[in-house]
Amino acid sequence: MSTDLKTATKLAVPGKSGRRKLTYPWILLIIAGALVAVSVLRAVTGTADLTSTGQFGAALSAAVPIGLAGLGGLWSERAGVVNIGLEGMMMLGSFAAGWIGWQHGPWAAALAGVIGGALGGLIHAIATVTFGVDHIVSGVAVNILALGATQYLATLWFGQEGSAAMLAGGNDKQSPPMPDMPSFTVPGLSDWLNSVEGHHWFLVSDLAGILGAAVTNVSWLTLLTIGLFVGTFYVLWRSSFGLRLRSCGEAPVSAESLGVNVYSYKYAAVLVSGALAGLGGAFLSIGVHFYQDGQTGGRGYIGLATMIFGNWRPGGVAMGAGLFGFMDAMQLRSGGPTVHALLLGLAALLAVIALLKLRAAKRTQAALSALAAAVLIGWYFLAETVPLELVEASPYIATLLVLALSAQRLRPPKANGRPYRRGQGT
Repeated sequence: MSTDLKTATKLAVPGKSGRRKLTYPWILLIIAGALVAVSVLRAVTGTADLTSTGQFGAALSAAVPIGLAGLGGLWSERAGVVNIGLEGMMMLGSFAAGWIGWQHGPWAAALAGVIGGALGGLIHAIATVTFGVDHIVSGVAVNILALGATQYLATLWFGQEGSAAMLAGGNDKQSPPMPDMPSFTVPGLSDWLNSVEGHHWFLVSDLAGILGAAVTNVSWLTLLTIGLFVGTFYVLWRSSFGLRLRSCGEAPVSAESLGVNVYSYKYAAVLVSGALAGLGGAFLSIGVHFYQDGQTGGRGYIGLATMIFGNWRPGGVAMGAGLFGFMDAMQLRSGGPTVHALLLGLAALLAVIALLKLRAAKRTQAALSALAAAVLIGWYFLAETVPLELVEASPYIATLLVLALSAQRLRPPKANGRPYRRGQGT
């Protein structure tokens, strides 16, 4: 059966475009080049925080909830169910974590977040898989229902006059505080990397700053998230279960003809999707020690963008989450000076793109890229910082730019979002 499923799935995939496949040596070479480029940018601009342990530690923390939401979207859409309800599932997860966390601690909060998000996923699965509701309509409905439910329950459970929650510090906008989630630091190695970073040596100190973020005050939930990304790759691309699930998103009629219970796999995928998004919401609550109204802040939608940018692959989602987490942390930590330094880096990137487009005889695109690079260089030298409004919007601007630049190479699952009823192929 597995061989037949592989054949059916391949038939649903368009032919190769002739582009060179990225192998691991090429990926490592790209990472090394990016590190050198960032080191040069740090040395030229004098912005030490660009590669500091604090910057990358904050970026890692900011990337986790976004990455979990994107990973949740990947599970759902690989099975053919569009899930724009990730934001609502994150809300349910953050609220459940706040509700349980102040009473039973952070680990119980994480579990409650998973259950809360899975509940949102179950609602979405019942609507789309069982009743055939349009996936976009159902996702919007989940977001609206989650927002209303969490606000109402917060008033009822946390803000009721004289209740135990209010006496413990809760109100109608937030839960009482919960204990800290344990974190780990590698003794010795962390201090040594911090010392090397302090010398500001070219490339060496930059690498030490980045590695230091991976061994200094790292949450156990961050390690769990890394494990979930690795596990997702092996489950979806290295197991018969994953092959059947992905076939439901590529050719559900063919999969059904080979004995796959398409409904069951779609339900499983959407439930896992909601659970992962809920864990992302729980991470937000645990990180600040309480649930707060509006806590997700659109991260579910950014997670959806990382999934698209990552071309529905775990590695791509991780890269996208890292990028958006870096931008989010940067605007919170260092603000204007670091964003100002990135103008020069973006100008250099656009100049490289202009040369590549010119080599490919795409003169119009090359001219536009060169013009944009010139504008950014002029902006960098004529201004010492950037407006606060631009700093605050930088994560969302990065989202739009990345999606615009990557749109031409995307290939979603072929049957993603299409209505499917059991037996329709007979």
